Amino acid sequence: MINSNVVFEYFNNLQTNIVETLQIVDGKNFINDSWQRKEGGGGTSCLLENGNIFERAGVGFSHVVGDKLPGSASAAHPEAANRKWEAMGLSLVLHPRNPYAPTVHMNVRFFIAKKEGLDDIWWFGGGMDLTPYYGFDEDAVHFHQTLKTMLDPYDKKLYSEFKKNCDEYFYLKHRKEPRGIGGIFYDDFNSLGFDKSFNLNKSVGDVFLNAYLPILQRRKDIHFTEKERDFQLYRRGRYVEFNLIFDRGTLFGLQSNGRAESILMSMPPIVQWKYDWKPETGSKEEKLYTYFLTNKDWLSHE
Repeated sequence: MINSNVVFEYFNNLQTNIVETLQIVDGKNFINDSWQRKEGGGGTSCLLENGNIFERAGVGFSHVVGDKLPGSASAAHPEAANRKWEAMGLSLVLHPRNPYAPTVHMNVRFFIAKKEGLDDIWWFGGGMDLTPYYGFDEDAVHFHQTLKTMLDPYDKKLYSEFKKNCDEYFYLKHRKEPRGIGGIFYDDFNSLGFDKSFNLNKSVGDVFLNAYLPILQRRKDIHFTEKERDFQLYRRGRYVEFNLIFDRGTLFGLQSNGRAESILMSMPPIVQWKYDWKPETGSKEEKLYTYFLTNKDWLSHE
């Protein structure tokens, strides 16, 4: 029998550990906002706004239950449509104020559907990805190498598989461009059995701070101009477009009558859209498009 309680406990502890670390980094405390869902379940949203480093940082845990899957999930998993289900996960997005410090997203999640007399249907999902506004090779290599080193003990094929998933998933089809420089992404993952699949999910959650904080420390105090700030706000618009149009977690949360404030706390607080804007030829802004947003293999590129 699958024990979802151990997953629940891990996600709760992970939220606490990450929030406590980010408070030390920023110097400002998160607010903790617990909520209940009338259909069953609830969660805690931890939010920091107008910090010393983070313009907005959201670290949310949710645990929701139901008797019927919402539309997007039942279409993707018809075998679980008529079962009682339980979904839980931790999701975070950090939006630093400095344009040279990248936005980062991380998520780990678990789903299980039960029906008496039948085997449980379950899987893990998760990953993390980096969205720079002004890119640096060493940051991209560090982020991807940290993820590969974490995954290799499970199976040396997983990093390339999960990286490909990430490149394909975090892609804005209407813009024909990646959201950022990728990372890893996996869903419906249960191929290692429950214990090892859970251990992999924990490894993803546990490695996040090692993957991101060295990058943040290098970039958070770089001097920036109003022009660079404007470009950051313009590029944040891509983040909003992806989350509202393509993101499965956003769709699942809204369709399952989740708490909108918690679901949408990943949005950047200040964003710009400019009509038909193009970067100047040879500029740092152009380099983001021509060099960094290209689904590059960061661990073997010249």
